[in-house]
Amino acid sequence: MSNKNSIGLEVKDSEQLASGLNDLLANYQLFYMNARGFHWNIRGDKFFELHLKFEELYSDAFLKVDEIAERILTLGYIPVHSYSDYVKKSEIKESKDISDGYIAVQQVLDGFRTLLIKERALLKMSADAEDEGTNALMSDYIRQQEKSVWMYSSFLSKK
Repeated sequence: MSNKNSIGLEVKDSEQLASGLNDLLANYQLFYMNARGFHWNIRGDKFFELHLKFEELYSDAFLKVDEIAERILTLGYIPVHSYSDYVKKSEIKESKDISDGYIAVQQVLDGFRTLLIKERALLKMSADAEDEGTNALMSDYIRQQEKSVWMYSSFLSKK
């Protein structure tokens, strides 16, 4: 007999998914804070363009943080919710006092790389667990972020 949770998923699978989602949540929180800092501190000839782009980034990350936390709750677990836990768990590190747009964009790309790797792992894990809710969320994030990576990479391109 299987051990299913309230939404019909195996408890063991849900626990692993919630753990992976909590890891993703911590990374998103640092990504969010970094984008806020870039938005506030950006200077130079690309100020107006990048100021708006960084606002888009942190606004989007803010929504994703909530979606990820609510998915963890839906799976029956508690989302991490302290900044000290975010810093401890996150592979994305704090960016401090960055005002150069090109450095900030490179750090955004590095953050996307980390998020995409984690989202792809969760996509596979959720597919194996037949967790369509997490799978659809990760699929949407990946599609959107791959396009963002292309666009931000184009900004840094010298040609």
